[in-house]
Amino acid sequence: MYSTDFAGNILPLAYGVIDSENDKSWTWFFEQFKEAYGLRESMCVVSDRHETIIKAVSKVYPNVPHFACIWHLWKNVYNKYRKSHKVLSGVYYAMAKAYTQDEFDMLMEKVETVDIRVKDYLELAVREKWSRLYVPVNRAWTMTSNIAESINSALVQARELPIFDFLEEVRIMFGRWNFTNRQNGSYTFTTLGKKFNEMLSINERKSARMTVIPSTEYVHTTYDILVYPLPDKSEWKIPGYILEEVVFPPRYKRPPGRPKKKHNNSLSEWFSTKRTNSCSRCGHVGHNRRSCTNEPRRK
Repeated sequence: MYSTDFAGNILPLAYGVIDSENDKSWTWFFEQFKEAYGLRESMCVVSDRHETIIKAVSKVYPNVPHFACIWHLWKNVYNKYRKSHKVLSGVYYAMAKAYTQDEFDMLMEKVETVDIRVKDYLELAVREKWSRLYVPVNRAWTMTSNIAESINSALVQARELPIFDFLEEVRIMFGRWNFTNRQNGSYTFTTLGKKFNEMLSINERKSARMTVIPSTEYVHTTYDILVYPLPDKSEWKIPGYILEEVVFPPRYKRPPGRPKKKHNNSLSEWFSTKRTNSCSRCGHVGHNRRSCTNEPRRK
């Protein structure tokens, strides 16, 4: 079981060795974890929705909310409905992280339009388990699935060792990581950790180049508004009165005079056009008659 600290570093909470992932082993693991970690305020469990984990958590931590990892939930959608995942991937993640009801409903309508089966599957997974808008606690919206992959990659060679030596390698590795993180933290003099302070600085520099335009005393516009591309024509929802309307070409009246064949250069085009002078004495370019030292051209 892993998490992240306030600096965004990997923070191992607990690990164990079991024969297989079943109800008994997961119950034992959470019992040992509860004895060491206890029950803390604002605590929640986020998992891949495996049935054995759901059973173990409900038994050992009956009052702790259990949520679904949005990455694993989308992986299930990917495996079940392969034809729709390319279109809906960005829509799903935007919906999972939506702050407002209007934004969530708009994105859910998009999902229903593309593949209603995906909408039914997400509804069956319960919105309160994976949506930021509906979640009842302030769960961390940090991707932690890569943590397990990073640890597995670091222990590739150690897996070939006997179990006692393997656990010793794990203990040494975690101890080394924790020591490095604590040492970095002791030399950090900013309010936030190094990772998040750099993110804040980058966003601050970006926001300095944004133009804020007031619409009213309370509403302002910026360049932060997303413009989604149009879906395929087959997915358009056109009202009936629009379909029945006949659109004629606009009325055209020819202006007087001969039509222009060349457009007028803009100011930027005028300055970008390279102009070269030629000498009226010798005919060469790059100088004028006053500074000419060449022979006069023959007439």
